[in-house]
Amino acid sequence: MFAGKLVFAQLIEQLPLHTFRRCVARYGGQHKVKSFSCLDQLLVMMFAQLTFRESLRDIEACLRAQPEKIYHMGIRGGMARNTLANANATRDWRIYVDFAQRLIRTARDLYASEPLGLQPDNTVYALDSTTIDLSLSLFPWAPFRSTKAAVELHTLLDLRGNIPTFLHICDGKLHDVNILDQLILEAGSFYILDRGYVDSERVARFDQAGAFFVTRAKRGMRFKRLAWRKTDRSTGVICDHTIALTVFYSKQGYPKPLRRIRFRDPETGKRLVFITNHLDLDPLAVCRLYKMRWQVELFFKWLKQHLRTKTFFGTSENAVKSQIWIAVCTYVLVAIVQKRLKLEASMHEILQILSLSLFEKTSLDQLLTLSVEVPNQRSSANQLILSE
Repeated sequence: MFAGKLVFAQLIEQLPLHTFRRCVARYGGQHKVKSFSCLDQLLVMMFAQLTFRESLRDIEACLRAQPEKIYHMGIRGGMARNTLANANATRDWRIYVDFAQRLIRTARDLYASEPLGLQPDNTVYALDSTTIDLSLSLFPWAPFRSTKAAVELHTLLDLRGNIPTFLHICDGKLHDVNILDQLILEAGSFYILDRGYVDSERVARFDQAGAFFVTRAKRGMRFKRLAWRKTDRSTGVICDHTIALTVFYSKQGYPKPLRRIRFRDPETGKRLVFITNHLDLDPLAVCRLYKMRWQVELFFKWLKQHLRTKTFFGTSENAVKSQIWIAVCTYVLVAIVQKRLKLEASMHEILQILSLSLFEKTSLDQLLTLSVEVPNQRSSANQLILSE
């Protein structure tokens, strides 16, 4: 794999490029393209993500400063910012959706045996959304408020490895509950939902699919108790009831019993009320499941802080969606490398190392392994002895 190759070229070897070429052919990505191919576009945009480039001019300047290395990075077409801008604006963004899904399947297979520390050890997903604010004058296709634009990323995160399995990009006006219509639910899996996604008719689909959901109760929810269980209040669980919804339309949408658990957080003293359709799970396990929803918030924070998903290189809808999906490809690629090389370093550390090393000719596993194994320097023998 090494053989004197650039670090960037070694990273690209982890990509299934034959699959990418099929994705390009599926959407006619090479139609009337002479020099700057879709693969060139992907590699240049991934380079921009890995090295934190801020603009098209920034990307062009960095790559043109290393002309003898561009070929060895795998980039065959001439690099010009106008060419990249045109590619982002015109080449179908669904190419990168399909390719990202292929990488996601690879990553999920690698992380399938990761323990979650929960019983039962079912697959657990967290669903949430984040908003990226935009200028309405530059992005008129993404209306949000009367004077601003925004795109929303609705993401379903597999908590084994924190791999995004579903991502929907839309304008800021689409209500969260509509996303449930697009999910393909897996039997036996747990879905941790924010309150914004709760709708009685839509959550009934979880029962139909044999899946389970955990969410927080909405304020003012009306119900009647059908049964209750003894609880140990020292654990923080105040009550554990089986309930039925009483409001007419809610009852019509979800006529089956639900589980309502009131919990007091021992650390903060905050009282939380959880709702689930799993009637037998230990109440503390339900509370722990909802606490794991925070992982999707950390994923959004990581995506915004360490990849280019807030500053865009183009203003068209196609350019924005292409950039976001290529950012997802980059994130999943780093996750794949982390698992294949069995690295102890966090993804943040790996990304920081790669950002400074893409043009070096160092073995990838050696670079990422040795860079994080820094010895403790606190008790250095060369330190001056001030007192005895």
